[in-house]
Amino acid sequence: MSTSNRTHVVAQNFTHAMWNALGGNVDFINEIEFLGDAELPAVFSVSDFAAATFAVVGAAISELVQLQFNRKPSITVDKRLASLWYGWSIKPIGWNMPSAWDAIAGDYLTKDGWIRLHTNAPHHRMAALSTLRLLDQPSKEKVVHAVAQWNADELEAAVISAGGCAATMRSMQDWRLHPQGRSVSTEPLLAIQATSLGATLNGSSHRSRPLQGLRVLDLTRVLAGPVATRVLAGYGAEVLRIDPLDWDEPGVIPEVTVGKRCARLDLRETAAREQLQQLLRQAHILIHGYRPGALDRLGLDAKTRQQFCPGLIDISLDAYGWTGPWRDRRGFDSLVQMSSGIAHAGMIQLNKDRPTPLPVQALDHATGYLMAAAAIRGITQRLSNGRGSEVHASLARTAQLLVEGASGNPASNFQKADEVDYADDIENTEFGPAHRLRSALSISGTPMYWDRPATQLGSANPQWL
Repeated sequence: MSTSNRTHVVAQNFTHAMWNALGGNVDFINEIEFLGDAELPAVFSVSDFAAATFAVVGAAISELVQLQFNRKPSITVDKRLASLWYGWSIKPIGWNMPSAWDAIAGDYLTKDGWIRLHTNAPHHRMAALSTLRLLDQPSKEKVVHAVAQWNADELEAAVISAGGCAATMRSMQDWRLHPQGRSVSTEPLLAIQATSLGATLNGSSHRSRPLQGLRVLDLTRVLAGPVATRVLAGYGAEVLRIDPLDWDEPGVIPEVTVGKRCARLDLRETAAREQLQQLLRQAHILIHGYRPGALDRLGLDAKTRQQFCPGLIDISLDAYGWTGPWRDRRGFDSLVQMSSGIAHAGMIQLNKDRPTPLPVQALDHATGYLMAAAAIRGITQRLSNGRGSEVHASLARTAQLLVEGASGNPASNFQKADEVDYADDIENTEFGPAHRLRSALSISGTPMYWDRPATQLGSANPQWL
């Protein structure tokens, strides 16, 4: 470890754990330089965790650049900027970002503890309100009263059964003893295996854009998957995102669609499914956040995906892990923080009277950067031996790595982003002009930047350029 990194031991330790899970050679992380000592106020070391995820992306790019151009670039990670990227990277000029949360979403007190309802998607909102018998003219006050009549676990189970999303607040000890917590604890941080041989893959001819020429099919929603594909677009990949006809997530779209083209397909129609299959046949990387079995029902199970596209780098995301009784459960960062004990730890350690999650959606962001690093390493392996790869990641397993690391500093006086933190260029998004944060990751000769501004969902045709 270099002298400059002696004050960044926690970030370096996280980096080693992540890079080891990715199967990388330690030579690519030993010389990474971490800058700054800013800390997000949290009971766990979120800023070091954030810096480490940028570091492993840098290491993966460095490895790919060395393979293609026989030069190993230097890497630095700005810890403050990494922390800021775990919040919002975009700063609108003369317009406002829509709210990221539905009015009903939030934490509620039941008879025996706290529960979180996640209602951002219309069908998740309907599931929660129908369970509470509040479909007619619901209000926050009525939800508070209705939830108070339930036991937390019973309401959680009822909302899940109705097709919604909810999570009882559990302590870390409760989660360790829970069947799902025990199951996740035995899973690797990233489950990676080599798959089929593909056709010869041509690498990029530009060191500054090492992913140029690669096609990424993005079948993800908020937030980890879009973070991953945003990274890949930032190093030159062509990212095509596909959404259903009626899907929207206005609170985050300006944040995550930068560098991408976004199209829609109604996969209930045979012609649309065939079009998706054709897109997959021409892709190099697939990143998807469907629950286990969902792609199978579209005729795209893992075996078929490899048959359609030999050598495919196939990256999949799950909320609660790939084994155990909750492996099929819907989930989001805020719910996993409730289930896994993070929100409870914040409440207890900070002496609060309600769930106290992390100040950012660290599980989503961290898992997104890990998925991006896995995709980049997958390309390196494909260039080296011709084989594709299959990778499984989960928010719950990412959470375990975070909580097993060092404690954070809840009293930290972290300063919000100011002008110097943003790039000089104006990004003319489809929503209005904006500034974007400077990259937290600096790779000599290989900057992260985007060729396209943020765009609306469904603004492009579902085809490769």
